[in-house]
Amino acid sequence: MLKQSLQQKMLQKMSPQQIQFAKLLQLGTIDFVEKVEQELLDNPALEKGLESDEDMDDYRYEKETDSHTSDEPEESYDTWDKEMEDYLTQPEDNPYQYNDDYQDEEQKEIPIATHQTFYEFLTEQARNNIQHPFQLELALHLIGSLEDDGYLRRELKAIVYDLMFTSNISTSEEELEKVLKNIQTFEPSGVAARNLKECLILQLNRKKEEIGTTPNIDRAIEILEKHLEAFTKKHYEKIMRSMKINEVELKNAIKEITKLNPKPGQVSSSNYKEQHVNPDFTVTERDGELIVLLNGKNAPELRISRAYRETLNAYQQNAKDKKLKDSAQYIKQKVEGAKWFIDSIKQRQHTLISTMRSIVEMQKDFFYDGNETSLRPMIMKDIADKIGMDISTISRVANSKYVETSFGIYPLKYFFTEGVSNSEGEEISNREIKKILKDAIDQEDKRKPLTDEALMKILKLKGYNIARRTVAKYREQLNIPVGRLRKEL
Repeated sequence: MLKQSLQQKMLQKMSPQQIQFAKLLQLGTIDFVEKVEQELLDNPALEKGLESDEDMDDYRYEKETDSHTSDEPEESYDTWDKEMEDYLTQPEDNPYQYNDDYQDEEQKEIPIATHQTFYEFLTEQARNNIQHPFQLELALHLIGSLEDDGYLRRELKAIVYDLMFTSNISTSEEELEKVLKNIQTFEPSGVAARNLKECLILQLNRKKEEIGTTPNIDRAIEILEKHLEAFTKKHYEKIMRSMKINEVELKNAIKEITKLNPKPGQVSSSNYKEQHVNPDFTVTERDGELIVLLNGKNAPELRISRAYRETLNAYQQNAKDKKLKDSAQYIKQKVEGAKWFIDSIKQRQHTLISTMRSIVEMQKDFFYDGNETSLRPMIMKDIADKIGMDISTISRVANSKYVETSFGIYPLKYFFTEGVSNSEGEEISNREIKKILKDAIDQEDKRKPLTDEALMKILKLKGYNIARRTVAKYREQLNIPVGRLRKEL
């Protein structure tokens, strides 16, 4: 038996305009330009260009004529027309500053460079070196199973099953192993290895074939074959005792290993896209004052189509015609959509420039001297409180946005840092702590690297009472391994 009940809930929902604004806000300049172009294609009521005085005069005249000829009230159109008139009346003064250098650049087509991909390179070698059709088919399947770094991480047994069920090809692990050995002779050296150890040994054996055997190469191969775990953990004394070699001989063997490429596929592969950063802001100094400019591409000149407005006015003059009324409803939706989109763009411009100005104000010391240690502790809530917006809004602004300064181009997230108190109670950015750690590690004796405990003591001497686990966290954020793995001979 069904049980009926009433339940009262409070839900927070975003309007379509708010959703549109949020989506536009998180876009970087390049993606934003693409979005505007797509909207121009999707909505015929939206056009490029500013409203001209002639357009505005015609629009006002049409409205005045409508007010004298129409005998009946126009439902909600009076209110809507008032909003449209307010909207279409563009202010003469622009509250924002834009960097028009981006708009004035001559638009030229960028030639697309074509490259032979890593897989195409291997396929070409397979067709040139493997004459037997069946073995060539197996080789092509193995090449297709390689990962982008050049390794074959799938078990041969699994590939045998794949060939059986997907291509109806019957083979064995032994036959695949034979073909795999052939592929491992291809360029780049070390390709089609199943693990790091095999990859490095393949490269050393190839080197032996090319230049002949040497004691250093032989010792390097022995280290990889018999002492790989000790080598990765840098237990050098253990290796020297086991191999009965001295420190110089071990050092020369290690040099041979460090020359090898652990990811052969990435060297030959050209199948990637270069990422070009298009700054959303520019911060310049003029007469001792910091000026924030918004990339001109973030301020497109858009207007509502005059033809669509005239068509809508024609409906107002024939409000009793039901066919025109249905058509005008569609036009009204498109015009309102265009208005919402332009309003969202204006709101986006205001939010972007307000956020960037607040960041510059809080981090002005950095924008004057470009010194990383000049950065003040700052979190997104600080900016949100300063400009009266939600933290999620600031997060969307900081996402994928960049600012160009005289010291380089920085992502906006770069300026948000945690705070740390020194012995005097002054709060500083954790970037200063990281810089001290990095400098200390760069200057350390690599034969006896500094431990996290030693780094903690260095910070305490400089007035920063930081726990060892915090030191470890900052070191990991700098992508610096523990002291034991930084050890060198």
